[in-house]
Amino acid sequence: MTVTLITGGSSGIGAAVARQLLALGHQVTITGRDKSRLDAFGSDALTVVGDAAEPSAASDAVNRTVEAFGRLDNIVANAGYATHDSIGDGDRVVGWRHMVLTNVLGPAALIHYSLPALRESRGRIVLVGSLAGHVHTPGNMYGATKFAVTGLAENVRQLVAPDGIGVTLVSPGAVETAFSDPVGGLEPGLPRISADQLAATIVFALNQPPEVDLSTLIVRPVGSVR
Repeated sequence: MTVTLITGGSSGIGAAVARQLLALGHQVTITGRDKSRLDAFGSDALTVVGDAAEPSAASDAVNRTVEAFGRLDNIVANAGYATHDSIGDGDRVVGWRHMVLTNVLGPAALIHYSLPALRESRGRIVLVGSLAGHVHTPGNMYGATKFAVTGLAENVRQLVAPDGIGVTLVSPGAVETAFSDPVGGLEPGLPRISADQLAATIVFALNQPPEVDLSTLIVRPVGSVR
């Protein structure tokens, strides 16, 4: 039995990952803020309502997963939040705080609370980053948080490599979700991959042989120039 915990799984990429893992026979815990969407999974998954920006939500999800299934093999830090304006424009300064907490503190807290169980299972960590965390664009505060995730992935990999834990950063370009436009300077009409296609990449990373650790996967749609 393989047990995987996914944050931000009530819709979009996280929900697609959950569906694919359930089809493969994984036991899955899904977190999110929207209870009604989580309820749509029925009894197929353990669902936990919580805000990924709150470290207590990560602790609760990990504890409930281990209590329910007796182990934890994988975590997928997928939850994300974005404001849609640049540092030089708009009036989203208050929103930046939640973005930093969700996109940076959230994954770090999830990893922190998961490490005892992952060390026992010699499991895997997948961080969902962004192409915006590798390619600079003008005034992109969201991109700055995703650059932090890029750094977090490598820092964590160096920390947990001796424990036999794999760490993969999956950084998508444009994805067909409500989250995308216009985050990271994505104009309408750009080529996109679907949430299911990106989820397949995440599942691929999780299903690597124990001896294989994929460090970074940048996933662009065919036809994208950046």
